[in-house]
Amino acid sequence: MAGTADGVSNIHNRFSLTLINPSSHYFSLAVSLVIAGLIVVATYIGYLGSDDFWLRIPAVIAVLAACQLLDTRFTKKKEYSKSLHSSLFASMLWMTTLLMGLLASIVLSKEPSMFFLALGMFLAASFRIGIYTTTLGISIKKAWAICFVQPLAIFLVLLPQEMWITILTDPISVGYGIAFLIIASVWSKLTDGAGRPGLESTHKTIQAYLASQGNDHTEVEKIIEKRSSSTKVATSQIRLRSENDGGEFRMVLPEIHPGPFHPVGGSNIPYRIYKNMDSSAMVMHSISDHALNLPSQNEVEGYLKNLRNSTIREEGLACTEPVTVQINKSRVTGLLFGNNPLLFLSLSPHGMEDIPSFIKTEIEQYAKNRNYSKPMIVDCHNAMGPEIPADDAADMLKATKSCLDSLITKDSYPIEFGYANSDEMDVWAEDLGMGGLGIICLRINGMKYFIGWADANNMENGVREKIVENFAKRGYRLLEVCTSDTHYAPVKARNKNGYYQLGLITPADKLTKWLISIAETAESRTSTARYEILENVADVKIMGQSIFEDYSRALDNALKITKGFMIGSVGLFITALFL
Repeated sequence: MAGTADGVSNIHNRFSLTLINPSSHYFSLAVSLVIAGLIVVATYIGYLGSDDFWLRIPAVIAVLAACQLLDTRFTKKKEYSKSLHSSLFASMLWMTTLLMGLLASIVLSKEPSMFFLALGMFLAASFRIGIYTTTLGISIKKAWAICFVQPLAIFLVLLPQEMWITILTDPISVGYGIAFLIIASVWSKLTDGAGRPGLESTHKTIQAYLASQGNDHTEVEKIIEKRSSSTKVATSQIRLRSENDGGEFRMVLPEIHPGPFHPVGGSNIPYRIYKNMDSSAMVMHSISDHALNLPSQNEVEGYLKNLRNSTIREEGLACTEPVTVQINKSRVTGLLFGNNPLLFLSLSPHGMEDIPSFIKTEIEQYAKNRNYSKPMIVDCHNAMGPEIPADDAADMLKATKSCLDSLITKDSYPIEFGYANSDEMDVWAEDLGMGGLGIICLRINGMKYFIGWADANNMENGVREKIVENFAKRGYRLLEVCTSDTHYAPVKARNKNGYYQLGLITPADKLTKWLISIAETAESRTSTARYEILENVADVKIMGQSIFEDYSRALDNALKITKGFMIGSVGLFITALFL
């Protein structure tokens, strides 16, 4: 699955491109109107040598505002915000053109040329063509008509009527203007096909993604599901049932992976499973990657429905005390339920991306050779980092094998457990998903051990260690704090990751306070229990490996095309400064 990891990483690295737009359309509206006023001032003071612009400013602003509303009538979903964003950047481009023209006149000791007024108008129209065909799904022919209306209307209100014909019939102005319009159109055509043959239309994919950011996930799910393939995925569970009151808890290890991104497909599936288990569960991150994403809400519903058909593979009353093995950065903690190892793998506080599948394959083979049942392997996902280096992967395998060897020698003892979560607490944070926090307390051979869980997308480096240390000060042994790797986002994070990892916003001390409160409740509920190992196999569609490679290739090709056209456009613009 190395190709998948590379493709996902590349797409993730390009995520910052989606942050170019302002976060608020009100900001775009206000700034575009201010820039429209500045265009008027620059035109009259810099080019016309006049201060007779006060009546022009409200007229230009009014025309811009009216055109912004008119633009929405011709877009597929009447998206006012995107119209405002395009107006902002087009106005900035026009303003930059005027200022560069004035600078050129000073440097070259010549009179400011009215040519730059027309050039600014054409550049604004060209930019709008690129935006509207890319993000709003308008054809090039339609875009030529729509995108020229706003700049032309501003131009006509900006200047006295007697100047219109002179400027608009100037061969050089028209020639440069048409050249930039053609460049924008050709760029749009080439970038749309940048992902072929794997991706039919780059622009439609971008449009579907942008729609999903407004919680309309239907289009992007259609595109993804069309490319997805059917397969069988397993889900393992450890179910603990109280002998006293019949209460139960489940630790769930789905073979699927959360994603691809909120709110599409299985992005919030840890919480969906959590609720499906009556909010008495920890949904762990298994060894899986984005190739195992469920592409649509329909597939999520089918998967959840199938979970009811889980079968009991083994049951019992006892397990071993935990064994922890640390080799360099790699740490593995294991318990043995009957003949079923439960393993927690982590590099925290150093961090890594998803544990690759070859580690899972080797661990399962090693366990089989020692007559274990299929091991249940948790990727703790509790520190940020790159794809695991080869030496750390080797250490992780050594630590896991050592842990399995030690578990064979351990005696088993009756299990007691208590579980609690944050559902009844006032817990909300921008770096925490809908499932909140949970703690399970295990009493084995008279000793109490705690395992923490957070429905979050990874964890800030070092936060796990601070929480463990704070627990130790209270006399509690916290074995691990794991995250679900949910791709649900309670707020839109405007950073390069696109999410807030746990501990980035909420301080470790505050998280500790919440978790200790939950741990105390879990401890108070501890009672004798029996365990059941549950297995389930579901037929689902998954996104697979090639889809990420195709999306990554389309992005790379589109950016290469864009860079080439940018260099050519800047070169052409520079020649205009010397006219």
